[in-house]
Amino acid sequence: MKKLLALLSRSVFIFILLGGLLFSCVPQKRIKYLQKAQENDTAFFNARKRDANYKIQVKDNLYIRVFALDEKAFLFFNKQSGSSSYNDYANDASIYLNSYSVSADGNIDFPIVGKVNVVGFTVDQVKADLQKLIGEYLKEITVVVKLVNFRVTVVGEVMRPGEFTIYKDEVNLFEAISLGGDMTEFANRNRVALIRQVAGGSRVHYLDLTSEKILSSEYYYLQPNDIIYVSPLGYKRWGLGSTFPWAIVLGSVTTALLLINYIKK
Repeated sequence: MKKLLALLSRSVFIFILLGGLLFSCVPQKRIKYLQKAQENDTAFFNARKRDANYKIQVKDNLYIRVFALDEKAFLFFNKQSGSSSYNDYANDASIYLNSYSVSADGNIDFPIVGKVNVVGFTVDQVKADLQKLIGEYLKEITVVVKLVNFRVTVVGEVMRPGEFTIYKDEVNLFEAISLGGDMTEFANRNRVALIRQVAGGSRVHYLDLTSEKILSSEYYYLQPNDIIYVSPLGYKRWGLGSTFPWAIVLGSVTTALLLINYIKK
């Protein structure tokens, strides 16, 4: 009986110890980005070029400024009086107030010119169209058009989930995830969901960020209003991650073993 108890106690202790070692650490293969297919693969990879053909949609906001040699003349085409400055970009409220919202019928209401259809066109196409329309009133003008509602949302297994405003023309997957403080150690990097708004609803694309091939994916560069959802690994769903109270379990097992040895005596 004593031998059986001793064998049982050793088996339980070894099982708990191995369980702690296996489940308290996530394998490196599950948390590394851009892994090579083979160890001798070259580190160079042809990254996909950004698709600059984003088509403007309803509810987008466009920041538009007109410049000309005659300052008094071009002020009539701008929302804010006075010359333009970087203060226009000081905060979200200022950007919103000095931008043009695309209406449900796909138009913006531009001073002097009137309604201009912009839905389905790229920013460069809108710029060229406005340049032509305003050119009928003023000569030697420069038109600046920027999409200012470029927001992405990062949720799930990241350090700081939230909605982030992008103050530049492009952002890729890794830049967006870095805004959320990077993924946690229990994030499933093999199946990251990208939720993108399309005509008639939303579409979900599942991406593998552990593979180099993500650099050539058509979804590597994000579009306005994209949502990135990072799901957890099974380790966390089972509650066997770094937050599992392994110290308490091992302490309890150790106490039980000491009691068993005491009883045997």
